[in-house]
Amino acid sequence: MPDVPTPGAVGASDPTDRYRPGYERVAEQLLTYIAEEDLLPGDRLPTEQGLAEILGASRNVTREAVKVLAAIGRLSVRKGAGIFVAASTSALVDDQLSHFQPTNMEHLLMLLDYRRLIEAETARRAAALATPIEVRAIREHAQDSLAAARTGDVQPFARADALFHDAVSVAAHNVFLRSSVANIRRFAAQSDVLLFHGDVPGSIEVAGNQHVAIAEAIAAGEAEAAVEQMTAHIGTTQAQFERKIRDRLFNMSDRAGTQQPPSAATPARPPRGATPPPGTHTSAS
Repeated sequence: MPDVPTPGAVGASDPTDRYRPGYERVAEQLLTYIAEEDLLPGDRLPTEQGLAEILGASRNVTREAVKVLAAIGRLSVRKGAGIFVAASTSALVDDQLSHFQPTNMEHLLMLLDYRRLIEAETARRAAALATPIEVRAIREHAQDSLAAARTGDVQPFARADALFHDAVSVAAHNVFLRSSVANIRRFAAQSDVLLFHGDVPGSIEVAGNQHVAIAEAIAAGEAEAAVEQMTAHIGTTQAQFERKIRDRLFNMSDRAGTQQPPSAATPARPPRGATPPPGTHTSAS
């Protein structure tokens, strides 16, 4: 995967930024701070109070941002020790990816491009190498995802979706491909939490039907068809994701035209290289 470029300040270029939850904006600013300071997994961050001063936010909002980033695995909060950039869950993840920005469209498009390359290849290999037991698992998870989608059950669909893609990667018989698929899903989940609060970016029934088509191509041993179906599936996911973001920004712009703006503007981030305040402990609960 290409190196992730260093992002600019989050709030400076988005006129709708002031209408988003405060913790969400501060979480983005905190990830930007980590990237611009070139902090790596295991590095200690300032205290909550120190971060609040650096980011120009209240301590309560900063605490909520830290909790969200800890929940999605980007920060580690150790009681009595401090706040740290979380260590990677996989030794195969390059340090540069610790600077992935879940709400940056350029980063999301790179992630989806990478996913297209990796999962198309897993589908190709699964069609050639899958054992009967692996084919059965792929088909079952595909059908489960479609059944959940037809009833509108998002959580069961999400579980079946994860199991389906994992089953395809298992059938590729390459531990590095399987690890890559798992890491892609981990990064995508971060975007889901910060952008959509765990909501899905498009029609889950469309996705379920695509899972079934991929499964049948793999079961038939049709490698090129499996690649085509998987590529189309990820293309649909990308289109739905982009549409969800556009709709979200459009709705915010509409609100911006009908509401009075808040009296306090979004605080500007300090210049790069600002010295964090002293202190090594956090009071995060």
